[in-house]
Amino acid sequence: MKSIKISIPSLIENITIIESFIDNAREKFKINDDIYGNIMISVTECVSNAIIHGNKQDAKKSVNIELRFLDNQIRFIVEDQGEGFDFQDLRDPTSPEHLDKTGGRGVFIMKHLSDEFYYEENGRKTVLTFYMN
Repeated sequence: MKSIKISIPSLIENITIIESFIDNAREKFKINDDIYGNIMISVTECVSNAIIHGNKQDAKKSVNIELRFLDNQIRFIVEDQGEGFDFQDLRDPTSPEHLDKTGGRGVFIMKHLSDEFYYEENGRKTVLTFYMN
């Protein structure tokens, strides 16, 4: 297993660093175009959530990202330094009463674009897995 780690301060403009991190991983691990877009959208959304909701945009707190490259999959682990949240109690953005609301779709998008998606440590750590074939 190959692994790369990066840590960024919780500033929303640091999303560009994550985009570069993903682009570098794409070249290094030969990530195909079929899943590249899903990875870019899901991981940047996840890091954005960690910055805004987890760490409350506190620049003194970091978001840690680890990329693990396994035989036929690539896994991203995103961890914030917040207090966590009740991820069992998320609203469904596709229900009629939420369709006109802005926001609240990030987790829905991440779940649908990744092959595996789950939380650890009371929601402070998100694991996104993408299959290479």
